[in-house]
Amino acid sequence: MNHNDRLTRLRYALDVKDKDMIEIFHLGGVTITREELLSMLKKIDDENYELELTDENFERFLNGMITSQRGPKEGPAPKLELDNGNANNLLLKKLKIAFSLTTEGMIEVFNEAGINVSKSELGAILRKEGHRNYITCGDNFARNFIKGLMVQYRPVKK
Repeated sequence: MNHNDRLTRLRYALDVKDKDMIEIFHLGGVTITREELLSMLKKIDDENYELELTDENFERFLNGMITSQRGPKEGPAPKLELDNGNANNLLLKKLKIAFSLTTEGMIEVFNEAGINVSKSELGAILRKEGHRNYITCGDNFARNFIKGLMVQYRPVKK
């Protein structure tokens, strides 16, 4: 799963409109046009998108998501952390912050997706890379978290 896949899944799960996506990128410090956004979301084949989302822009989007949900933070902008393939771990950490989720709240989100997760397993995923108990979050785990968010946060259409 690449950054474009994560972005597309988050957009669908949270039912975020184009205008709001552009605003979230802006809050994270990236200015994009609607055409660029649509290119980031449009697949040209099974694995590639018209415009590949960079590590930096994906993390800035996640930071913008935090700002959009919790408001601006005093002080300097957060230091970018995504540089060595831990995108799924970072995704879970940033969404936990954005939606003010506790560990129990995150476990509920996983349960909504039909996944049982222990506190220690979740804690290992949320730890800082390099910690002795750190484990890398797999794509399937991240997909199921986003799926659980969809169940909890997306309005049910009748």
